[in-house]
Amino acid sequence: QVQLVESGGGLVQAGGSLRLSCVASGNIFSINYMGWYRQAPGKQRESVAFIFSDSSTNYVGPAKGRFTISRDKGKNTVTVALQMNSLNPDDTAVYFCVAGHNGPVSWGQGTQVTVSS
Repeated sequence: QVQLVESGGGLVQAGGSLRLSCVASGNIFSINYMGWYRQAPGKQRESVAFIFSDSSTNYVGPAKGRFTISRDKGKNTVTVALQMNSLNPDDTAVYFCVAGHNGPVSWGQGTQVTVSS
């Protein structure tokens, strides 16, 4: 089992930045990748960015060029951060952390990001 706890969401003006964090605990040695999805009101959940066990990264759609995903490994936890720059109102969504491992994919509870125009 892997548990995920997100933080860092909030309200920001267009053009601003936010940094989201996700702390994974539990069976962290089984984690193959971690990343972020987001879901805007009335829309389907969409992928944002991922980081894999070999430290490679993948950015999807609007995240390219504006968002940066990073990872920090601790003794008993893994923290993945998502630095989001040049935010615009279309980035408004609930952002979910995800971890792929040797069991069912783990999801965080989500953190709200609101970008005002």
